[in-house]
Amino acid sequence: MSETRVHGTDLKTAHQDLHSEQGALRGEHPGRSRNPVIKVADLAWLEFEKPDLDRAEVFARDFGFGVAARTERELWLRGTFAGSPCMVIRRGPARRFIGPAFRAAERADLDRLARATGSDVREADVPGGGGAVDLLDPSGFPVRVVHCGEPLPALPEQQPLLLNFGARQRRTNAVQRPPREPSRIQRLGHVVLETRVFSQALDWYLDTLGMIVSDFLFLDGQRDRGPTMAFIRCDLGGVPADHHTLAMHLGPGTRYVHSAYQVTDLDSLAAGGEYLKERGYRRSWGIGRHIQGSQLFDYWRDPDRFMLEHFADGDLFCDDVEPGWAPLSTSGLAQWGPPATRDFLGASPSPQRIRDVVQALRGDNEMDPARLLGLLKAATS
Repeated sequence: MSETRVHGTDLKTAHQDLHSEQGALRGEHPGRSRNPVIKVADLAWLEFEKPDLDRAEVFARDFGFGVAARTERELWLRGTFAGSPCMVIRRGPARRFIGPAFRAAERADLDRLARATGSDVREADVPGGGGAVDLLDPSGFPVRVVHCGEPLPALPEQQPLLLNFGARQRRTNAVQRPPREPSRIQRLGHVVLETRVFSQALDWYLDTLGMIVSDFLFLDGQRDRGPTMAFIRCDLGGVPADHHTLAMHLGPGTRYVHSAYQVTDLDSLAAGGEYLKERGYRRSWGIGRHIQGSQLFDYWRDPDRFMLEHFADGDLFCDDVEPGWAPLSTSGLAQWGPPATRDFLGASPSPQRIRDVVQALRGDNEMDPARLLGLLKAATS
């Protein structure tokens, strides 16, 4: 993967024509740990608290989730794929993101992780049972690593449409009429988090959970200070894994940014978006295609202002693909689609955002005036 070829004055690396024109410079972060404690297999589910579970369930069904279990205190949401649920929402006094749960490849990984972190293995409160280890990452997010005993069975799929491509005419004497209905969620894809201690948090996920970096982004003119965003995947060896299961970026807050859920294809994504619009929900940004990860995307806000993404056709990497490096910019977020909105970028100066900036600049973390100015410049570039 790191072979270099010279054609005249042209220097080409394995990153060109792969996923990034730039690779790491000498001495930059390698994007993986030499000896991680375990290697998680996937993102299992996300945990939230909300005051109104009835309202949360209405949006969940409109967005395309199925309901795996419902009690007075909890709502478990799922996709059509077999495996674990996608999300649990617990009744609480305020709307808040609690943290992610990752799936251990083997039950023995929980024991290894517990010994290395001084934690305990406890019974997981998930439909079907299983074991769990509860940790805290450097940002302060609770992180749960689980091994589920009884996976959920698969549900009927939303079938992809048969498409004609130029001379490849596979559909004749039949019309295309995608139904105006909710996109049927297949699975949870990734979660994006903002942190004031990006470097510490990045190394923790690589060292503790064995994840590896697909792409680094850096601020213009500040590459020598290291990356400020990372798209991180699970290390499944030669088995292809999502380009990113977790993405993190440096910022003035410690917060959930969005989570992404796979649907069948572009028609499912677009028709499901029309259904959401007709139901009165607010699109945050889309439809378009990303650069890092290549996903087709469409972002929405739920009634509690959490951002969720429908996506399809994402990149899959094996463990031998090296991290790419690119400058962070708003224009670099998409290959095509409408310009990124202020809502998606979190650029509206809310009182909470102003408090985050003040606290970050006063606190002991990785935010400073140069970093803040670099992030503001990236948001308008």
